Amino acid sequence: MTEEAKPGWLGRLKAGLKRSSSKLTEGVAAILVKRKLDQEALEELEELLISSDLGVKTAASFTANLAKNRFNQDVSDKEIRTTLAEEITATLSPVAIPLQLGVHKPHIILMVGVNGSGKTTTIGKLAQTWNEQGLKVRMVAGDTFRAAAVEQLQKWGEKIGVPVDVGQPKADAAGLIYDACLRSQKAGDDVLLIDTAGRLQNKDHLMAELNKVYRVIQKFDSSAPHSCLLVLDATTGQNAHSQVEIFAQTVNLTGLIMTKLDGTARGGVIVSLAEKFSYPIHAIGVGEGANDLRPFDAESFAKNLLEL
Repeated sequence: MTEEAKPGWLGRLKAGLKRSSSKLTEGVAAILVKRKLDQEALEELEELLISSDLGVKTAASFTANLAKNRFNQDVSDKEIRTTLAEEITATLSPVAIPLQLGVHKPHIILMVGVNGSGKTTTIGKLAQTWNEQGLKVRMVAGDTFRAAAVEQLQKWGEKIGVPVDVGQPKADAAGLIYDACLRSQKAGDDVLLIDTAGRLQNKDHLMAELNKVYRVIQKFDSSAPHSCLLVLDATTGQNAHSQVEIFAQTVNLTGLIMTKLDGTARGGVIVSLAEKFSYPIHAIGVGEGANDLRPFDAESFAKNLLEL
């Protein structure tokens, strides 16, 4: 990331997290107005953190530390926010891992997620990034039952000059994807990005189809998919937890991407996801543009979440 681009991204991150940060900062200020950090204030702080989707464990740990070190003392809302940002950074740093391409050609990336999570758009953004870096990229429109998803991926392909493999409407996705793997290998591609049909995690037959796709890819290459990424919509809040659990039972997840942080007051869910599952969080999205999907940085996220 260039120094010139960095301030622009941080500005977008700050703006994107505005709804989430406002809820936290205004809530902390309201709790502490003209008052020492007594038991009632600590309980209200813990409730605020839980309602902001930060997770029960993080909320309990943070308030316990405050009770131990600052009980019945005067403390400013900025002090609280600074301490909380430090705790969030410590929780998130181990999972803030950029997505790295391995030695395989192609590096096969299977993208999964529920309808409306931003999966197809995320594929386009990743393809654009790697294409601009000079890598040879191919995309596969594996959602053969939804014409709009196929069309969306084709538009991305035309826009950025990346080939898109498409099958017949309602064709067998597993067969299409296997053929695309062969084609990609023959073409000498560096990256193969595979879109899949959006799944509701409570629909068993759809999850079985996804598992079939996963197994077909392994028939092509037993080490593949080399990355299996779950795209999560931040606006779903705690529902993201059940999505992680169900998808992890169906495929071998290797990491998460969180989208639509600019449209929610529930951005804190990233903290509870990290706390509970420890999956790498590769990237976050705070807007529609390709540059609005960036590698996840724990400290920048925490500071902007607490308006520091």
